[in-house]
Amino acid sequence: MARGFNIMEHLSHNDTMRVFSLQVPFTDPAVSKLVNLNFINGINLLLLYLNVFPQQAGEGVMVHSLHLTFGLLVLDTLAPFSHAAYLEAVLEDMIPPSVTGGCDQRNFFILVKYGTKGFNFQTTVGQRLMTPSLAQHYNYMENGTHFSFVVPFLSIDTAVEAIESSSIRSRLNVILVNPQTNEHLKDFSMACNFPSTLTECFPNGTMTALAVKLESVPSLDPSELTLRDSSCGPVYSDERYAYFVFTVNSCGTTRKFLPDGMLYENEIALPDDHEMKPSTKSEEAHYDLKVTCLYDINTSHAVAFHTRPRRSEPYAENSEGQLNVVMRLALDDSYSNFQRLEDFPIAKYLQQPLYFEVELTRSTNPQVSLELENCWATQEDDKTSLPRWNLIINGCPNPVDPYQVIFHPVWADGRVRYPPHFKRFEVQMFAFADEKDDLVGQLFIHCDVVICDAKNPLGGVCSRQCTNSETGMRG
Repeated sequence: MARGFNIMEHLSHNDTMRVFSLQVPFTDPAVSKLVNLNFINGINLLLLYLNVFPQQAGEGVMVHSLHLTFGLLVLDTLAPFSHAAYLEAVLEDMIPPSVTGGCDQRNFFILVKYGTKGFNFQTTVGQRLMTPSLAQHYNYMENGTHFSFVVPFLSIDTAVEAIESSSIRSRLNVILVNPQTNEHLKDFSMACNFPSTLTECFPNGTMTALAVKLESVPSLDPSELTLRDSSCGPVYSDERYAYFVFTVNSCGTTRKFLPDGMLYENEIALPDDHEMKPSTKSEEAHYDLKVTCLYDINTSHAVAFHTRPRRSEPYAENSEGQLNVVMRLALDDSYSNFQRLEDFPIAKYLQQPLYFEVELTRSTNPQVSLELENCWATQEDDKTSLPRWNLIINGCPNPVDPYQVIFHPVWADGRVRYPPHFKRFEVQMFAFADEKDDLVGQLFIHCDVVICDAKNPLGGVCSRQCTNSETGMRG
């Protein structure tokens, strides 16, 4: 009985026999084992354990054998005699699937071996089933006998057990499940410490802190965490983290003077009104994370630098963008009120002045300027239509125009923030005449504009100076 044997006596149906049964565990040293496995190149290799005798075994099976000797006494005469017996049990040699793993500084590495039954199970990582999309996310690799995958330690499928000053202890659970019976074929769990910087201290007195939700507080909402001053909440949070940014003289941060430094301390926790709410789980722990920064006050740092000639002039990278330019018709030369779009077409008498304004909108760069390259008039909306009369050519009034364009200066005011973004000019109303000298009463004005770098015009209309005509510049 001490060795785990089970000996029982049974009554026979007619009391003519005495019946005994003996149960011996397969794990007892008295039981011999014979395994037949099929190895590479088709070689059958017999692995013998304990006192194994050569016996014939099929592929993938294990033979358990037991030699017994029953020692008996005949009553009254006490005559001894013995009876030898040999028992043999042939069982399928099943190797279950197995899970092993390891860690580096950022990830869990998991290896799953199939066992003798092959890949006949489902894999659960954390709380989620390993689907094809999840497998791709975790760099799943398979080769016929096993598969592997990599899980970052801050993945949603991991559980954070503890937070230390310079590390996070994270755990990953992997379960292999029989899809027919939902039986757990293998439960695997591994926890590792991962180096992590939870608090950063900057020379300008700014502190940052990362609060990570722990497994021991499952009902915690990280967005509700605050510093000592409950008005200082996280600048970013999700269901697992809360990130704080604050200065050492705010949010209830305390200061201690040490012999060689200055220590600033604060705490991340739920505010008092949240702590007093009844918890759904009375055994749930309270979340309290202390953050500290130590500034050295007695150390001088020498900074060395050297200069060298600049190898090339600075330049701007080419890029794509959108510039918005609008052209308006003012009511007078004050350029304070303009015609509305619904007012067009507008009736004007010949030689009546027209006051145009062109503006670069939605730009706040004072270093760029808007220049008028060419402006012209047509009888139709199509700017390429003919006939055409040029008003401005290469940034200057058309020299052959008897009524030349007059440019007006632009000054900053309540509406004009950047004067270089505006151009204003005056045109006297005119009309096209056909062969019979009949005046055509429809006129369209078009302009091409150029955006210039005010500090580096690079030629063209950006740096062109117009010569004074007889009419001169006015305004």
